[in-house]
Amino acid sequence: MNADVTGALRPVRVLIVDDTRTIRMLIRTLLARDPRVEVVGEAGDPYEARTMIKDLQPDVLTLDVEMPRMNGLVFLEKIMRLRPMPVVMVSTRTAEQSDAAVRALALGALDCIDLKLLQRGDPRVAKIADTIVMAGGAQVRQLRAIDANPTVNPVKSYDWNGKCVFVGSSTGGVDALMTVFADYPEDCPPTVVAQHMPAHFLESFANRLNTHSAPVVRLARDGDVLRQGEVLIAAGGDHHVRVRNANAPMITRVPDDGSALYVPSVEVLFRSAVGLGEKAIGVMLTGMGRDGAQEMLAMREAGAHTIGQSSKTVVVDGMPRAARECGAVCDVCDLNDIGTRILQVTSKSASH
Repeated sequence: MNADVTGALRPVRVLIVDDTRTIRMLIRTLLARDPRVEVVGEAGDPYEARTMIKDLQPDVLTLDVEMPRMNGLVFLEKIMRLRPMPVVMVSTRTAEQSDAAVRALALGALDCIDLKLLQRGDPRVAKIADTIVMAGGAQVRQLRAIDANPTVNPVKSYDWNGKCVFVGSSTGGVDALMTVFADYPEDCPPTVVAQHMPAHFLESFANRLNTHSAPVVRLARDGDVLRQGEVLIAAGGDHHVRVRNANAPMITRVPDDGSALYVPSVEVLFRSAVGLGEKAIGVMLTGMGRDGAQEMLAMREAGAHTIGQSSKTVVVDGMPRAARECGAVCDVCDLNDIGTRILQVTSKSASH
């Protein structure tokens, strides 16, 4: 819930944007069950939505992809450039076409909900109101321009010191990871990422990162050795990723036993990195919840250098705040500075 001008809590105000009346009614009905959410209006296309946003000042938008007169992704890009606000995609297209979902997340959407699961009453999306409430408290930044043909990072004389980087991220992580890895040179430090995201999106996400980054970015495979110049993304699904063998670190995929809240889990990845001691660097980016905070503290206590994203640059200050509050973070950095800081502490000329 959000606070009004008096400081009192009020419901999160939602505008539903979808060209199908029955879908709008479904979303309204589901949200009406939760007192934390108030549906303030419905729009049948982006042009109608644009007027209603000005008149109603909603906190959150739900947005379809395929609509008449203007595609939802085109409208999302305009919103994020001209009037940034929290947007949750609700569409069959983001589920069936993972490229559309990843593009939406890269443009600034906070989450993508599969409309077909909503229609079936699937328990995986029963908490759509939780997603809306989370979105209502998110900090949304103006969309930045992304170079379609990135050049090799102009880092001078980067000389890797043998340390490996482990990154945890969740809501807002698509943009955050693209920002961090934009600073990486081709010979970047070996990096492993656990990003909370459905498995069928992660391959498209890794491909997108690979296109917009100088090093190689791909999904992690069982037995992969951590190598300079590669960023490995945990594939998720029904497996987590951990690292073993401190002398020659490599990836092991671990079946999910149902105890983890998220797959892939930051907790599982960071716990495995504790054994690397000072050879590990831990990085906590934007996301809700507390996944990995205590394990990041254990990494720091074992000698690892740790970095947390600053509260003013996160989308959701859950995971970074939890890490800061438990004393897990050595450096608190703005998002635009994290890539540079990683290179500093993984260089032979590192200055802590």
